[in-house]
Amino acid sequence: MAVMHINKLLANRHKKRRTGTRRNMAAPVDDMFSLCVDPCKTNSSVEVRFIDNIKGKGLFAKRSIKKGETIFIERPLVSAQFLWNSLYKYKACEYCLRALETAEENARRLSGNPALSLPHPELCRVRPELHQVCPQCQVMYCSSECRQAAADQYHRVLCLGPSESDPDHPINKLKDAWRSVHYPPETSSIMLMAKMVAVVKQAKDKTRWQRLFSLFCSRTANEEEEIAHKLLGEKFRGQLGLLHSLFKAALYDDHLSRWFVPEGFRSLFALVGTNGQGIGTSSLSQWVHACDALELPDQQREQLDSFIDQLYKDIDKETGEFLNCEGSGLYLLQSSCNHSCIPNAEASFPDNNFLLHLNALSDISPGQEICISYLDFCQRDRSRHSRHKILRENYLFVCSCSKCMSQMDEPDVTSEEEEGEAEGETEGDEMEDEMTDV
Repeated sequence: MAVMHINKLLANRHKKRRTGTRRNMAAPVDDMFSLCVDPCKTNSSVEVRFIDNIKGKGLFAKRSIKKGETIFIERPLVSAQFLWNSLYKYKACEYCLRALETAEENARRLSGNPALSLPHPELCRVRPELHQVCPQCQVMYCSSECRQAAADQYHRVLCLGPSESDPDHPINKLKDAWRSVHYPPETSSIMLMAKMVAVVKQAKDKTRWQRLFSLFCSRTANEEEEIAHKLLGEKFRGQLGLLHSLFKAALYDDHLSRWFVPEGFRSLFALVGTNGQGIGTSSLSQWVHACDALELPDQQREQLDSFIDQLYKDIDKETGEFLNCEGSGLYLLQSSCNHSCIPNAEASFPDNNFLLHLNALSDISPGQEICISYLDFCQRDRSRHSRHKILRENYLFVCSCSKCMSQMDEPDVTSEEEEGEAEGETEGDEMEDEMTDV
């Protein structure tokens, strides 16, 4: 099977696609905590504060938080699987992005071995007997609850019915145009914007949903244009007008007319590019974690570990790094987290769906800011100059975290060693560890 070779978006690397400064003041508590699984508990643990006109808002601890503790769990306002990821048969629930393949099906496809059998199949949590499809367009869901939630929130607007495979349908033309200008590695999806429109169109309280979307950080016109061009890349920066016209043709609504003028579309584009949080799900990864937790005699443990090691070698040879069901979502509370090169928290998706767990990487004291990193592990180990170059080019800001401030006297040059790493990242054990860290 031909599979495009792209960088994987693993859960431990699900950095936020965010840029520049934030200008929103702290929002009402009911809004910012409204999508947390336990809003009252979360509200007693953290608070959103306005910091200054440069950093904007930030998330701060209200109590002592221990290393390893889950600070909160949050659902996204909207989420969407990446379009290339979906096209290459990475099957995910259209609503919650839960991986729909069993661990064995996933391993067979990724390794190119249709006869592969996984030991301990009972550890796979995927339940195909619960899967459902939309009766009109055949889009798949992991459960009746997800199918109903999608229908209630946005799918009545986006359901294509028998036109699901019609290349001339306006929404399919929009998808095709996006794929033609946003190649893997994917960082966003035009369908995240489409779902924002659909949610408002279906909502009884349209004002509330528009207010929730307005809580994400805003940008100046020049910043928005730069973000949009960064998402598209230099080669396709002139295609924003085409996407705008197709978006308008597919989804126009009078209540949202400001989103459909060129300036409003650019702002919507920048909102998604700035705040979109990567999501990765994998039934195989869940199975591997469950295997790791098994208590086995030494010989059986060695055999199982050897099997898994060989499986990942086979997958790397056949598929490369394109492993997970991948997408992005907009998370209200998590969007308040600023960047640090020495983060004290990170996002992960251990439930194999869109539920974001923000976990503490170290002890956090009351009043201390909770920060994540927009850089992956390899990038965080590079020099201050290299980190600033990545952040400036991709996120339009200069980091002033304690690590960067302590390294101010370092020369502003990129070492030959780092340039070598940039050409080819180190592989081996580190790669195999990261493959399973969802």
